Amino acid sequence: MALQGQRALVTGGGRGIGRAIATALTLAGARVSILGREETTLRDAVAAGAAADFAACDVRDAASVSAALGRLSGGHAFDIAVANAGAVETGPFMRSDGERFRRMVEINLIGTVNLFHAALPAMLERRRGRLIAVASTAGHRGYPYVSAYTAAKHAVVGLVKSLALETARSGVTVNAVCPGYADTDMATASVDNVAAKTGKSREDALAAMLKDNPQGRLIAPEEVAAAVLYLCGPGSDAVTGQSLLINGGEF
Repeated sequence: MALQGQRALVTGGGRGIGRAIATALTLAGARVSILGREETTLRDAVAAGAAADFAACDVRDAASVSAALGRLSGGHAFDIAVANAGAVETGPFMRSDGERFRRMVEINLIGTVNLFHAALPAMLERRRGRLIAVASTAGHRGYPYVSAYTAAKHAVVGLVKSLALETARSGVTVNAVCPGYADTDMATASVDNVAAKTGKSREDALAAMLKDNPQGRLIAPEEVAAAVLYLCGPGSDAVTGQSLLINGGEF
């Protein structure tokens, strides 16, 4: 129960990696709140014990995020804020117009910015806190046919590195975790999309996705959650401005 008495908030906490993170933080003793757009999914996660409560909101809307934090905090500041909400769209660059890039930046980068803006002031006042972004291996390298998503995730990693320098002496740490393809609904949708567009079998489409992963497998959401737990726990005070790759050794 290393996080007993702490309060945590996870965006996109109703499913996949976000739900795994919420569950891990709950099991470590934190009181966890989750945000997301689908109220039914969030309600199911709370009913299953992954979190204590939830609020439905759009992380792209700063006012909505701020209001949600106000409702959920109950007058108690959050010690941990995990910006997990994100999305991916695929397509060659020449078919990825400016609107696709804007959508990817809005959900992946601005969603992170909005959460950090809402959670950081109270952390600075208390001189302690953890800001964590769930980025991606795509925040470190390029991939074909996901240029908009890759650009947005690179921006998230850049945000983490810069903000960590601003907060280095404040007691607040800022880090990112960067998983490779994970065993989530997003990966399933990507496999289905590739199979539909190329005529490949789902097995061949999955193998193509994993060809750069030396371990040749999808990352379990619980493995990402374990990394987040480390960054929140005792002994991580000197770890800031980092982007931890969880990708089976892919470079």
